[in-house]
Amino acid sequence: MPPAFRTPAAPATAETEVRRSRFLARLEPAETEADARAVIQAMRAAHPRARHRCTAFIVGEAPVIERSSDDGEPSGTAGRPILDVLHAAGLGRVVCVVTRYFGGVLLGTGGLARAYGDAADAAIAAARLVTMRWRDVIAVTVDYADVPAVQALAARRGWREVAADWAERATLRLALAGEEPSEASAGLADATAGRARVVPDGTRLVADAPDR
Repeated sequence: MPPAFRTPAAPATAETEVRRSRFLARLEPAETEADARAVIQAMRAAHPRARHRCTAFIVGEAPVIERSSDDGEPSGTAGRPILDVLHAAGLGRVVCVVTRYFGGVLLGTGGLARAYGDAADAAIAAARLVTMRWRDVIAVTVDYADVPAVQALAARRGWREVAADWAERATLRLALAGEEPSEASAGLADATAGRARVVPDGTRLVADAPDR
């Protein structure tokens, strides 16, 4: 995966029509190839009478896995155009299925490529997208009385709380917004009069606020 990419926050759909053929596009988040193939299978089951269910997905991290399928359309006229649209939109961890109900008029190879790409574009336009970034994470352990101060500092700095453990003391796992963990530790020491215990906790993919 690139350092940052966009992904749909929830499934999105769109329908286009080209010379009486209907193109139904479904865009969904998918972390793994198994997730993507489950979505593809669900769309096949939902549209058993459709002529084609053409697909593309980009999943995984290292390595990234990309697949596309023309599902009986002429080679390169469906799956690849959908995949190109996903790339152009900067998407990752995503699957797109475009189901075609044939309208009786042949579109030619160029027309097919445009139709499938436009359908995928329409689904992206309908989607609520989030940007995913790799962030350093710290684990902050404090007494419960200091939790509000930690959360207030996190809100001011743009840190995201990605997990919390509520035991004898509270441990908040915070995804940083570009600072080094040592910088964050200094700020937390000031906010809690030195009572916070801060340790690095690796990196995580964290969603920004939705693009729209």
